[in-house]
Amino acid sequence: MKKLIVYISGLLLTVSACQKGEINSLNTPVVGGIVVNPSKSDLFNLVTGAESGLRNNMGTYLDGLGVLGREEYRFAGSEPRWTTDMLGGGTKTLDNNTFYITNPFAARYQVARQCFILMEALKTTRNEVATDAQKKAFKGFAETLIGYQLLLNINMTDSNGARIPVADNANLGPIITNPGVVLDSVLKFLDAGKADLTGSEVIFPLSDGFTGFKDAAGLIKFNRAIAARVHVYRKNWASALTALGESFFDLNGSFTIGVNNAFSTNGGDLSNPMYLQPNATGEVRVAHPSFATDILFVDDRINKTAVRIAPASSSGLSGNRDLTLWPSLSAPISIIRNEELILLYAEAKIQLGQIPDATVALNKIRVAHSLPVYGGASTQAALITELLYNRRYSLFMEGHRWIDLRRYNLLNTLPIDRPDDDIWSRYPIPMSETNQ
Repeated sequence: MKKLIVYISGLLLTVSACQKGEINSLNTPVVGGIVVNPSKSDLFNLVTGAESGLRNNMGTYLDGLGVLGREEYRFAGSEPRWTTDMLGGGTKTLDNNTFYITNPFAARYQVARQCFILMEALKTTRNEVATDAQKKAFKGFAETLIGYQLLLNINMTDSNGARIPVADNANLGPIITNPGVVLDSVLKFLDAGKADLTGSEVIFPLSDGFTGFKDAAGLIKFNRAIAARVHVYRKNWASALTALGESFFDLNGSFTIGVNNAFSTNGGDLSNPMYLQPNATGEVRVAHPSFATDILFVDDRINKTAVRIAPASSSGLSGNRDLTLWPSLSAPISIIRNEELILLYAEAKIQLGQIPDATVALNKIRVAHSLPVYGGASTQAALITELLYNRRYSLFMEGHRWIDLRRYNLLNTLPIDRPDDDIWSRYPIPMSETNQ
């Protein structure tokens, strides 16, 4: 049977039929057409393209959530909308046809589309190319990525909605405006991914971002970590703890263990979009002033920023601390890591009234960041305040604070820096979605 592959852009990364190892570059094109009777290299390229797509427009996603959540100011001489639209400056509002929503939103659905193409290709994959167990691994990985990508989109738009990804790109479903329904669909994709990864054999290569998680057992742990996050968002506290137990959660483990988006300066690859030189004066990311004023005196998480030689200012806003989370163009960007899982565990335990367990987990975070053990009230309300403090500083600029404050109806506690600024609770649905 004839093989049909339509490439949108870029140079096809050649992968040998027996490759299962390191990838030096994720610069693989997105496939726009169905692959029929694929070779092993075809399947590998589909996987690599999907993983590569996870990185597309992640800088815009993180900057957007960081600005909305008053974690940072984003100054760019060529792009004033970071300080106008995003902060509600003057009469400005969020635009439904502008880069800060259209680009990251579309990028997530492009990855989902690539994953559906992979799953369609598996239907005509010969057994000598991939055994049934190996096909299950491809499918489970694809389903996991679809769930994760849908999660990021509903994070942005919340009750303005999102479409559930479908295999038939010509017959898209409706925009679902109940975020709970969308999150339940995320869980369905993740649960399907877990089921397919169970008993599977992984033969496809993944980048260094998946180091330690490249086999079926590791991918299940990654899948369950994302599921734990979603269960917490859905207030499924017991289910969150179950998912954590199946993930790489380790109360005594390294905070940095986890899965990342990998970047490099290799020819044709993507470099880290969040890296900026310290003390830059053109393109600038500075911590919101409240980052330093609200942090406890000995908390070492202040070191996620560094004092500038001179403050950076724009449009009546000013900051004097550069972000130092990504020290080079090759630095990874976290997708999910153990420190978040410990905090998810603490949150579930607080909400279930299991206060001693929650306190132990919070103290793991506090002590590791040079703080004394928690000495406040052992009430649910007090511990939620403590939890949110630690999520704010442990997960700084990883895409969580704005969502956390929305989850707890605390967006009104964010600082307003100029008299006419606003706090936005959600992005608008992109115009391109409403036109379909």
